[in-house]
Amino acid sequence: MDHRSIIAALLHDVIEDTKHGIDSIKDKFGEEVATLVDGVSKLTHIKFESKAEAQAENFRKMMLAMVEDIRVILIKLADRLHNMRTLGVMRPDKRRRIALETLEIYAPIANRLGMNQMRLELEDLGFKAMYPLRSRILKENVRKARGNRKELINKLEQSIHTRLDELKLSGDIIGRQKHLYSIYKKMHNKKLSFNEVMDVYAIRVVVDSVDMCYRMLGAIHNLFTPVPGKFKDYIAIPKANGYQSLHTVLYTQYGVAIEVQIRTEDMDRVAEAGIAAHWLYKSGVEVTGNNAQVRAREWLRGVLEIQQHAGNSMEFLENVKIDLFPDEVYVFTPNGDIMVLPRGATAIDFAYAVHTDVGNQCVAVKINRRLMPLRTELYNGQTIEVITAPGAQANPGWLEFVKTAKARTNIRALLKNLQFDESVELGRRLINRNLEAFGSALEKISDSAISSALKEFNFKTFNDLCAEVGIGNHIPMMVARALVGSSEAIEQHDSKKGVSQQPLAIQGTEGAVVSFAKCCLPIPGDNIIGFISAGRGIVVHSQACKNLSDFKSKPEKWIDVEWESELKRDFSTYIRLMVRNQRGVLATIAAIISDLKSNILNVDIEERDGIHSSMTLTVEVKDRKHLARIMRRLKAIDMVDRIHRIRQ
Repeated sequence: MDHRSIIAALLHDVIEDTKHGIDSIKDKFGEEVATLVDGVSKLTHIKFESKAEAQAENFRKMMLAMVEDIRVILIKLADRLHNMRTLGVMRPDKRRRIALETLEIYAPIANRLGMNQMRLELEDLGFKAMYPLRSRILKENVRKARGNRKELINKLEQSIHTRLDELKLSGDIIGRQKHLYSIYKKMHNKKLSFNEVMDVYAIRVVVDSVDMCYRMLGAIHNLFTPVPGKFKDYIAIPKANGYQSLHTVLYTQYGVAIEVQIRTEDMDRVAEAGIAAHWLYKSGVEVTGNNAQVRAREWLRGVLEIQQHAGNSMEFLENVKIDLFPDEVYVFTPNGDIMVLPRGATAIDFAYAVHTDVGNQCVAVKINRRLMPLRTELYNGQTIEVITAPGAQANPGWLEFVKTAKARTNIRALLKNLQFDESVELGRRLINRNLEAFGSALEKISDSAISSALKEFNFKTFNDLCAEVGIGNHIPMMVARALVGSSEAIEQHDSKKGVSQQPLAIQGTEGAVVSFAKCCLPIPGDNIIGFISAGRGIVVHSQACKNLSDFKSKPEKWIDVEWESELKRDFSTYIRLMVRNQRGVLATIAAIISDLKSNILNVDIEERDGIHSSMTLTVEVKDRKHLARIMRRLKAIDMVDRIHRIRQ
């Protein structure tokens, strides 16, 4: 590392543990060193509600400093490795907490930056502190197995050396042992016993050129039979952290499968040191497109985007954690470009990886030229084409199956903004409607009156106040009164205060801020009334609903509403049929409902007396006339004895 990194590493605890501040470091060692030390230092002077929140905010600060200067995380990883090496002096509970944090965050970051040597030591030390008994037993098993297989590994190395001499090929052959935590993860994830783990031992061949890598692969495949499906070419398609190597698993004449890795010296250095290997280039070689440094920068740009859309530090930490475990899938765009996604990623993840706008406006996807559902999981080698529409919007249901942090944060951010906009629009309508009672409207309210009302309700902007009214956290009449009371021009309209208000028109497209009560499921044509519910906005009930009596004690929360004259959506309602138990009755009913351009959302069937069954359907209709047509047609079926609409 450069001298500034080393100075910052030596000073990394000074801000936290001594009376010297950031300015003191800046004066003595310069701004660059001070910035690095500040990036690594924790936020010790801010009070947080919980330990978890404090840790999340510290992590967020460190990651943002890392985006500015990658050396911050290299110093932090070195600090964490030193902490893990001296963990034995801590209390058992603190040891486990630090070990878990290391395994969940710091080891994956080292892996993401290609720093394999550091990742392996962090993982093994974390495993030993987190699960001491499992670590001890596994270590003993590996020691016994090594004794049994040492001779085997020597024979294999000798066989490869002999073949290479025959072909006049040269390369360094190194036998290596798989690390404890890697073995444990494989046993745990794949439910294997220790004896079933194939690659406890592996052979690495280091050569001098890329061309030699492939020639070496051919020579080794001629010597031993490769295991089908186990060959991976990370030279042509490097891993997301810049790792390059050829991997193959071979059957040997000794009845044991063994993994072989073939790479160049440069690849070997990058594989062990990752992004830190950049500082080892003394000749100032230009950073190539596949280098760990470039790929780390790309990842950090993604981290910055996650930070911009995350609601708080806890959400940010959760999303970065998701992003840190990428068992990769390689897919292609229609132009033949390779996209790297985590295993289990879906078509929606791909759309967001292409561009945020592509994800937000995605309506369909073609996988290998065939239309497939958006939740389809992607596999290596597929070609993905995303179909977008300008007016399309992200669906909240996507959050159930997306895998990447970028997709998750962008969907959440869009939905938050969408709900905020809907709340503001409804809030403005409610305030305007209440201002009519005072003979006024929002356009007539002066800026000073609005400022006074904002001060009274403790809001920064009028849109924030409208949004709170829209979701039912503030009563619109109180806000209207505050606006009127603050405006001299409106006070002259006292005589108009008793003017009857126009009911609020319900369109059905207000989004999450207007909902329809599940107890009565009102539809256009029903007489309706609204109830302002905190956090939910307006809940619309049918005036015939039995539950209305429960709300009689809260008249201030009731609001007169009516249906808009032209509605462009369908509404759900319940109908119950008493039918005879005959074959095909449900199919006949479903066909009629479909013919009348309606949709069945749910069916609940309950047998009554062996001859009859009670069938409750949730159907989508445009209005009462549409429902009446459906019920008339169903009543005409011989198998239907009775039919009525349910209002619970």
